[in-house]
Amino acid sequence: MDRSPLLSGLTYSAAVALIGTLLASLLMLGTGLSENSWLSVTLLIHGLALLVGGFVTGKRCESRGWYHGGLLGVAYTFIVWLIGFLAYDSSFTRELWMIAGLTLAAGAFGGMIGVNVKR
Repeated sequence: MDRSPLLSGLTYSAAVALIGTLLASLLMLGTGLSENSWLSVTLLIHGLALLVGGFVTGKRCESRGWYHGGLLGVAYTFIVWLIGFLAYDSSFTRELWMIAGLTLAAGAFGGMIGVNVKR
C-alpha cells in the first residue's frame, strides 16, 4: 500500500519527535537539568523532526518540495496544538507560534533537500 507523501512525512516526524522527547527526558532525569532549558530542547526536537519529515515528504512527492514540506509543517503544528488543546486546554501561545514558524521553515527546507536527492 502506497501512502501519501504527507502521511509518510507525519509518521517519520512523529517517530523522530517521540525518540527525541524520550532522549531529552532521560537526559534531564539523569543530569538534573532545569526545566528552563526545555524550550530550546523542544524547538530542537521539533525542528529535527520536521527536517526529517520534510525530507521524506519531498522525496516521495518528487516536485515542489518546499510546498509539501511547508504543508507538513502546518499539519504538524495543528496536531501539536490540537493535542495541547484537548489535553491541557491550552490556546495559542508565544511558544506555539515559535514552533509553527520553525516547523514551517524546517519542513520546507527538508522538502527542498528531499526533492533534490537522487534515488
